[in-house]
Amino acid sequence: MLHLLFLRYTGSEQEAAPFVAGHVLFLERYHQKGVFLVSGQAVPSVEGGAIVACAVDRAAVERIVAEDPFVVAGVAKYTVTTIEPGRVHPALADILQVSGSRVRG
Repeated sequence: MLHLLFLRYTGSEQEAAPFVAGHVLFLERYHQKGVFLVSGQAVPSVEGGAIVACAVDRAAVERIVAEDPFVVAGVAKYTVTTIEPGRVHPALADILQVSGSRVRG
């Protein structure tokens, strides 16, 4: 499974500012665990950001996003979209743990 996590501020970017350091530590923790593959700010940043996650099921990813200091503080919320990869670039097959029969170049 692959999860697309879209973070949206519930207020202003300034309201979220005090929680940025904790949010960065949250991101680093799950990048180190191999759950987050990519994360970054939306452009423009006032919209929030996004994360691509794998290696966990939907229930686990829901628990993980609930830990984000932005969410705990109530200054942002996530929308989670889960997909079953049908076509995957060969360079990503091992990372996404997709069997060879489903990998398409």
